[in-house]
Amino acid sequence: MRNIFIALGFAASMALTAPGASAFSKAVEKACAGDYQNYCAQYVPNSPQVRRCFESNRKGLSKWCIRALVDAGEVPAKYLKK
Repeated sequence: MRNIFIALGFAASMALTAPGASAFSKAVEKACAGDYQNYCAQYVPNSPQVRRCFESNRKGLSKWCIRALVDAGEVPAKYLKK
């Protein structure tokens, strides 16, 4: 039983640290490229800091970026109602 818990813990930690686990989709990257340059270029692309930056600047994000984020399930649909 102990080995099962160790294996589950290892699997969970690998899932959380897998490369690209927090990466935006290509559609979001394309739709939000301008917004990234305007608001968040000081952060590494696809980093948690970019996600926080987008959240902080969501009222200024382009409608194309917000639509792509909603379609990708990154943000709730209520964000479309600016």
